Amino acid sequence: MFRFIGRRLLVAIPTLFAVVTLAFFMMRAAPGGPFDTDRRLSPEIEAHVLAKYGMNKPLPDQYLDYLAGVARGDLGPSLKYKDKSVLQILKENYPVSLKLGASAMLLAGLIGVSLGVLAALRQNRAADHGVMAVAILGVCIPTFVTAPLLVLALASKLGWLPGAGWNDGALANMVLPVTVLALPQIAIISRLTRAGMVEVLHSNYVRTARAKGLPEHRIVTRHALRAAILPLVSYLGPATAGLITGSLVVEKIFNLPGLGKFFVVSALQRDYTVVMGMVIVYAALILALNLVSDLIHAALDPRVRLA
Repeated sequence: MFRFIGRRLLVAIPTLFAVVTLAFFMMRAAPGGPFDTDRRLSPEIEAHVLAKYGMNKPLPDQYLDYLAGVARGDLGPSLKYKDKSVLQILKENYPVSLKLGASAMLLAGLIGVSLGVLAALRQNRAADHGVMAVAILGVCIPTFVTAPLLVLALASKLGWLPGAGWNDGALANMVLPVTVLALPQIAIISRLTRAGMVEVLHSNYVRTARAKGLPEHRIVTRHALRAAILPLVSYLGPATAGLITGSLVVEKIFNLPGLGKFFVVSALQRDYTVVMGMVIVYAALILALNLVSDLIHAALDPRVRLA
């Protein structure tokens, strides 16, 4: 297993390097700059500002300086938020996205797997058709539609829940955004689980287990489900990373101070260092969660060897 983890880390480092390189030069190639404003700076002030952030150097030198900073764990200062470093911005806002994303994925996993198993056990019956119809709707209807509808119904009309705000992560403020984030994932997870369960329930070893007289609940939980969720495990890695790094639509509608909101605002403002920092965080999360997915896959399937 340690050799497997070592090999994955050897692949992850150049992958992360390639992501950083591509993002760096794409940001610099975009029109405009972080100090372009309606009121144009005088040439002297502009030259002083560029020199302060090292942006008066040739682009290859800026790139090498940035890589050296990243290697030291320094993502640089924000170019738009005064007296704030990128690490400070990430530390202040990642708890919101982490709490929302983790809660949404946990909710989606529990409900999605349960619905998928139910649909597979009632294949081609009313329960199966109902679950799949709901799953298709969950995939097709985007979050920018479900979020305003839920706010209108549960916050504005009924007054059961607050329509916006974070309030230090109070449960009432989390219900609507977590639900909106979880709904598409519930749909996808239920479809993946159902497909895997239908295939496994018709396999030879499940027929053998039934012929031996094992209880149905034990066949489902101990044998079928373990093999059926293997494709789901591979999906959950990048999906979890996407939820944790935040959703712009959800955070904008519910006025949440998460990473997704800062990422888009910083990109529009050409705050190069903040965008680069969030790209690095997102890429590192995907690589780490994919590694965890592989380890879980090996634990569930004894045929997989992590040599």
